[in-house]
Amino acid sequence: MSQSYNRGLVEDFGRWKEFSAGMWAWIFHKFTGWVLIGYLFTHIAVLSTATEGAATYNNTLGGLEDLLIVRVLEVGLLAVAVFHILNGVRLLMVDLGVGLESQDKSFYVSLVVTAVIVVASVPTFLSGVGA
Repeated sequence: MSQSYNRGLVEDFGRWKEFSAGMWAWIFHKFTGWVLIGYLFTHIAVLSTATEGAATYNNTLGGLEDLLIVRVLEVGLLAVAVFHILNGVRLLMVDLGVGLESQDKSFYVSLVVTAVIVVASVPTFLSGVGA
């Protein structure tokens, strides 16, 4: 005879409060992966203007770099990419058996390192240096 388990109501959206750091790491990793895939398609669309000539490509990039929203989105892209990389390295270490007992701490470290890198790069992105 099997035992039943009360899984709660399907409409119970308050269960996110019970998520552990591992669940949040999984959610963030999947989300950042999808964002990076979306960026890849956008990147290909912008690069496709290079086939129309150097002037069109330069005008497209120059027009995008002049927009503040694009610079803010670049900071977001940096945050997404850095977190995805750091969390991927964390997952690799866990799969290799290194740091199994401190997965939560390593997740929090990846969040803090991501935040430090992003905050340190904000002035560079928003000033438009190198554009």
